[in-house]
Amino acid sequence: MITLPDSDMLSRHEAKQKSPVELAFIGDAVYELLVREHISLTHDAPAAVLHKMAISYVRAEAQHSALEKINGLLTEEEAEMARRGRNANKVTSSKNADPADYRAATGLETLFGYLYITGRNDRIRELFSLIISD
Repeated sequence: MITLPDSDMLSRHEAKQKSPVELAFIGDAVYELLVREHISLTHDAPAAVLHKMAISYVRAEAQHSALEKINGLLTEEEAEMARRGRNANKVTSSKNADPADYRAATGLETLFGYLYITGRNDRIRELFSLIISD
């Protein structure tokens, strides 16, 4: 299991000063790393197959579903960060995703980015476990 680094973390106040798009940029990488770790630990398959499996978790529609799955379990602060991400003015949009799915995915990524840069790796793991549990 990977260990997410705890160095160079920001205070919650400092992290809230970051734009949601910046937080989503970080959160996208954190979420994908967790997905890849989960898939590689639970499946024995060629890399191309693992990649297709990862896509099924990280595409906008799946991230929208993931956010809905944990939404009622978020603290007020976490829900606020997800809302900020969902409502962010973004420069880009996806050609292949529904705009509502894309906005919700950005909300999930913003939440994971915020938790990561504030050093709350245990909470990241807890939420991710809830997302991948069936």
